[in-house]
Amino acid sequence: MKLILDLKSLWRISKMRTYWNTVGGLTAIDEWQPNCWIQVTCPTEEDQQMLEEQFKIPDYFISDISDTDERARYEYDDGWMLIILRIPYVKEIRSRTPYTTVPLGIIHKRDVTITVCYYETNMMIDFVSYQQKRGEGFTDYVDMIFRLFLSSAVWYLKRLKQINSLIEKAKRNLDREVNNESLIGLSRLQDSLTYFITSIRGNETLLSKLKFKLQIDELDADLIEDVNIEMTQARETTNIYSNILESTMDTYSSIINNNMNTVMRTLTSVSIILMFPTLIASLFGMNLVNGMEDSKYGFAIALVISACISGVFWWVFRHKRLI
Repeated sequence: MKLILDLKSLWRISKMRTYWNTVGGLTAIDEWQPNCWIQVTCPTEEDQQMLEEQFKIPDYFISDISDTDERARYEYDDGWMLIILRIPYVKEIRSRTPYTTVPLGIIHKRDVTITVCYYETNMMIDFVSYQQKRGEGFTDYVDMIFRLFLSSAVWYLKRLKQINSLIEKAKRNLDREVNNESLIGLSRLQDSLTYFITSIRGNETLLSKLKFKLQIDELDADLIEDVNIEMTQARETTNIYSNILESTMDTYSSIINNNMNTVMRTLTSVSIILMFPTLIASLFGMNLVNGMEDSKYGFAIALVISACISGVFWWVFRHKRLI
């Protein structure tokens, strides 16, 4: 049993660094070849050492990729084109923000193209699967970069649909009963939408800059147009869902405040009504001459007076809709 687990672990580790031949399709190869694509996922210390020593990639950039808050950007360093793209990511463990974004590093120099991501994302798994089904590979590294942009925009839309489903589910629960769990869930989704809109805007800015820095042919121009359409749709959809969620939170907040005011108004009215029997009992209970000391009906009279006064005020409050 232990041997099987060890083999599975070794197989998983080996899959963290994959070499892809991108000519005429996307096929895995055993070692690096010029113009292949090196996909590094959840890099280990060995992977980082390989990137820094074998390919001479700047170590600071690898550290930047590991920073979950790193913004989308590009730069040149010693002939390397270094790009950070923000992609959607769903945390497997329970988290305050289940939907968030993480950096994807895209590194290119001459015949070397590498992607590095410190998280295993569904987007990259789907990207590889789709390119294999397409069976055409990439014309060049520029084509691959913009296809990664397109895939990220498509996956933002997929995640937004899931977020919208969760919003609708929480709203249905809140329609039945206003509870903290559903409100906290909506608040967490609001945080996720904030991450999404910030990352999408950063990717759009990055795309607009890369259009003038990379050598683009006619096919790349058509692909960029598709990317722009998808990113615009993702940004607008995120804004719509964010506005809907914000108005929903405000609505339920107003409902909670209104319910609280109703309860406090009712409690105040009941306190006032109960105050009169207490007052009458206190007056007749004083050690003073009030004319009813020797009356056998004194207790009953006090009860009747208390009931009448309480009934009158109950009717008044009921008429005023205070109860």
